[in-house]
Amino acid sequence: MKARIASLLIILLIFSCKEKPKNDVVDSISDITETTGTNPLEGAWELVGYYNYLDNKVIDSFKTSEGYRQVKMYTNSKVMWSKYVPSDSSEWFGYGSYRMNGSELIEILEYGSEMMSKIIEEKKEFKHELIINGDTFSQIEIDEDGNRIYAENYERIE
Repeated sequence: MKARIASLLIILLIFSCKEKPKNDVVDSISDITETTGTNPLEGAWELVGYYNYLDNKVIDSFKTSEGYRQVKMYTNSKVMWSKYVPSDSSEWFGYGSYRMNGSELIEILEYGSEMMSKIIEEKKEFKHELIINGDTFSQIEIDEDGNRIYAENYERIE
């Protein structure tokens, strides 16, 4: 069973770098769950670092700063995240639902902290390229031309 899950995740990772016709993409988390018996995002994750891209290649990487914490928790269909920045008195958190379309992660936020609520008023849906590799994942911001801008890199903590 573990070999089957690992094989599926490797296949998803390989094909996430290629353009796919719409009829070949995974339609939802439930499709992956039905295929593998598990949801690869379900659990708790902590942000450990970032990548900056130029021409779709990583040009810079750095870890989170001392004391900074950002944690995301995924259930089968819901997401919640919080961020703590020691030098910032603002609160940062958000809650909503999510789905995956192939290698795309789509989070639809319902509400958040005061600062996040202002952002949610303008934009509720956040789309990222998603790369999952076992107990790590990257959510990559893509510009309007389809180029990678930056990635948040997470490690599973539970």
